[in-house]
Amino acid sequence: MRPMALATFVAGITVPGFVLADQPIPWAMGFQPAASPTMEHIGTLSFMLNTVIFAIMALVTGLLGWCIWRYNANRNPVPRQFSHNTLVEIAWTAIPALILLVVALPSFRLLYFMDRTNEAEMTLKITGHQWYWSYDYTDHNLQFDAFMVSDDELKPGQLRLLTTDKEVVLPVGVPIRVLLTADDVIHSWAVPSLGVKTDTVPGRLNETWVRIDRPGTYYGQCSELCGVNHGFMPIMIRAVAKDQFLAWTEETRVRLAAKPQPSTVGGKS
Repeated sequence: MRPMALATFVAGITVPGFVLADQPIPWAMGFQPAASPTMEHIGTLSFMLNTVIFAIMALVTGLLGWCIWRYNANRNPVPRQFSHNTLVEIAWTAIPALILLVVALPSFRLLYFMDRTNEAEMTLKITGHQWYWSYDYTDHNLQFDAFMVSDDELKPGQLRLLTTDKEVVLPVGVPIRVLLTADDVIHSWAVPSLGVKTDTVPGRLNETWVRIDRPGTYYGQCSELCGVNHGFMPIMIRAVAKDQFLAWTEETRVRLAAKPQPSTVGGKS
């Protein structure tokens, strides 16, 4: 491992603040900071599951070590001859069942929570293409395509493979209904900080929702193998205050209407 990579890895596991970013960080561990209630619940459930996993691992390791120490040939030269134990068999059936129940209840609650919202104040329709995304703000009469910015067009501060030529601007604190589909193959619209990862399927309209809790820029990518350029259709979201969002929709609608739209046949022109 190179010295810089090693230093980055050590910093990532020893300094919690080092990995706090709304974008992927080399050698980072764990989730990106939650920027939506869905992601907060995912983080809470993940912590609970890891606690259960480590507890089971510690218990099994401890029992194995005790059996090795207590029942080795030196300490137990004449083993007892018996089979079956009703109490033990009931315990090792009932305890795992209870553990599964403890895991299932919050999991089902979270699945129901992330499914959809009945209080949406706006709708964003997303269409996956080979290999870019189309966005339709159905409540604001605004549509555009978002393509990845190539390496030779990146400006200082822009992220390689994650920056798009048009940002998806969304208001902070507003429940947003997200409708997803595709026009060719299956894609998957995924933004880790927002806890969103939903397939876009041709001929089908999937639904999810998001509420962004703080301003910022959030990045994601297609998470379904969709062809040769699968790794080149990023997602870039900028969350702003509601009044800034409304001003942006007006400005963008005027700007796009005044500028001829490029043909998207076969990709970016």
